[in-house]
Amino acid sequence: MSQLLNKEYIISEYGSVDAFLEKAYAADIAEFLMEIPKEEVRDILDRFSDKEKARIISYVNEKTAKHIAKTYDARALSVIISNMYSDDAADFLGIMSVGKVKEVLNLMKKELAVELQKLMEFDEKSAGGLMNTEYIAFYEDHTVEEVIKNIRNLVHEQEMIYYIYILNRRKMLVGVVSVRQLLIARPETVLKDIMNENVIKVTVNTEQQEVARLLSKYDLLALPVVNKHDQLLGVITIDDALDIIEEEATEDIYKISVTSDIESAGGVLQAVKQRLPWLIILLFGDLLAGSVISGFEESLQAVVALAFFIPVLMDMGGNIGTQVLTVVVRGLATGELRMSDFKNHLSQEIKVGFIIAIIIGISISLIAVIWQSSLVLGFIIGLSMFLTLVTSAAVGTIMPFVVKRLGADPAIAAGPFITTIIDITGLLIYFSIASLLMEKLI
Repeated sequence: MSQLLNKEYIISEYGSVDAFLEKAYAADIAEFLMEIPKEEVRDILDRFSDKEKARIISYVNEKTAKHIAKTYDARALSVIISNMYSDDAADFLGIMSVGKVKEVLNLMKKELAVELQKLMEFDEKSAGGLMNTEYIAFYEDHTVEEVIKNIRNLVHEQEMIYYIYILNRRKMLVGVVSVRQLLIARPETVLKDIMNENVIKVTVNTEQQEVARLLSKYDLLALPVVNKHDQLLGVITIDDALDIIEEEATEDIYKISVTSDIESAGGVLQAVKQRLPWLIILLFGDLLAGSVISGFEESLQAVVALAFFIPVLMDMGGNIGTQVLTVVVRGLATGELRMSDFKNHLSQEIKVGFIIAIIIGISISLIAVIWQSSLVLGFIIGLSMFLTLVTSAAVGTIMPFVVKRLGADPAIAAGPFITTIIDITGLLIYFSIASLLMEKLI
């Protein structure tokens, strides 16, 4: 459903809210809960069983989840959470206060409570924080027939069954078998004989970006998570990877615009608090660019036409830099570019920038000559544009790699920051050339 799931749309499409709730998927009901007034959320949820509640809550955003957690008492929450898959349960507990978490866990089965507590200890952006502990694993000496018989009893407990993980007697992950492989194998076959020993896996500390990259690169539906002893702890399914990709993309967009994703929940004052410091920093950058212009005031007074081309020079430099930056940031984020690719990619981007700079430099030079009837002015503007664009391509390539080398997110090098840097360097190039040729220009 692409349409906003508010009451008006639902009534027009289904005739009534009741009819919608009867037919809708859990994800759609969750979206509906996020649109209605918060005082109505519980009334809607109470129409469903605890198991259905658990499924719906796993799809709501953090704001709605927090409200739901406050609405229900600890006993009701313990029942709902007991019906959730472990990764969703840990996420839901993670938005509650410490006191309420303890209260809820004390009311749950000890084994499950301990398991959830362990999951909550992992960094939420690591493989340990993303994994769920519902998976199917058998020892390598089990037969296909034994496995199939046992799977029938386990199906209802699993979020998704994509693979059967194979362990040795020390409970180390030694192989994997797809459900398809299992179904076509002869019943008496031992798992060791059909398993793939080259298992793609991650540790609990693996960053979520790497998790998503591996799932995408190898076209996996699930990724096993192991500890330092290679013992299987959990799995991360493809639906979690899609969430990671969306989250990372959103995060990078906010970084590029030097804002924050927490603004949305904080109202006007929160938005001001998040944006203002960055804008003040950028203001000083702009003042620095302004000081460059003021330092060449005499040149501007002598040849007013120089001022006409300042916006063009700054905008084109910023455009080229941002284009290159976007390509590099995306490449580093997806793994298409690595630190070892720096020299080759820098060389490529400079070559591309060189060609573009020549074409645009000649074009703007001709415009200046025709407009102002000055070959010298045309030369100054054309050469300045050429050097600025080549520099912009180089800076746009270098900055993300440098930031990555320093251990930070390359996205922080984006947007206004690189534009400000390019503005300053572009103006220095422009007025330096103009000053050198001022006598001929006048």
